[in-house]
Amino acid sequence: MNSIISTLRRPYELFVSAASGAQSPFLLLVRLYWGWQFAQTGWGKLHHLEQVTGFFTTLGLPAPGATAIFVGCVELFGGLLLIAGLGSRLTGLVLTGNMLVAYITADREALLSVFSNPGKFYGADPYTFLFAAVLVLIFGPGCFALDTLIARRFRT
Repeated sequence: MNSIISTLRRPYELFVSAASGAQSPFLLLVRLYWGWQFAQTGWGKLHHLEQVTGFFTTLGLPAPGATAIFVGCVELFGGLLLIAGLGSRLTGLVLTGNMLVAYITADREALLSVFSNPGKFYGADPYTFLFAAVLVLIFGPGCFALDTLIARRFRT
């Protein structure tokens, strides 16, 4: 048994090293793609405030006009911050909250079906945005980010 473990140990260590090396490039791709998606949706909301305000009114949100501007700004600037990798974990937290509110207000049925009908949950519009925001919140921006450059600068 020990000889099998010894034989498999080195290939496994190489595999783990390669997979770990992919973490920062993967997080960069997540930030770039979903940052752009967030920025686009925020831009769209800000340029169609009347329609977004009307939609928020149908959802019963308080101050739908101000809420539309706020959500548009959160998504636009949050997306840009994700792209840059600046304030990444805080941005991930804010965007996670934004997407949870989107689930609660606009896709409540999908949210409530997370266990009974998972396909409905992950098929809802906020799912991939939420997933990307949570990834950055938990794992950070990776090495290719302004956060990392700033942290290195202040360590020396």
